[in-house]
Amino acid sequence: VQLQASGGGSVQAGASLTLSCAASEGTLNTYVPGWFRQAPGKEREFVARVGGSADYADSVKGRFAIYKDYDKDTVYLQMRNLNLEDTAVYYCAASRYTNSRNARDYVAWGQGTLVTVSS
Repeated sequence: VQLQASGGGSVQAGASLTLSCAASEGTLNTYVPGWFRQAPGKEREFVARVGGSADYADSVKGRFAIYKDYDKDTVYLQMRNLNLEDTAVYYCAASRYTNSRNARDYVAWGQGTLVTVSS
């Protein structure tokens, strides 16, 4: 499966943004989709995944929501109340495992979309 992420941009703190990840050359419906992010100078970190129930990193819980549109074969990351620490390149990914937060368990990756939050 090939993944194409989009929806990043520059916003002010407190704003909302929704990222999209569309599948091609395959379907997300046989995978567990997730989102990761990598801030400048930091390692890539888990953000959210949805496989049955949703799972979130503590840093985004209550502000971000991940959901999947099976008809459009697209997964979304709805982000609210963004803060400066959310600035990063966001990657969508697909895993065969239902409950993994480990990037090494994700076999397909989108190209990344940049989210910049300013004060």
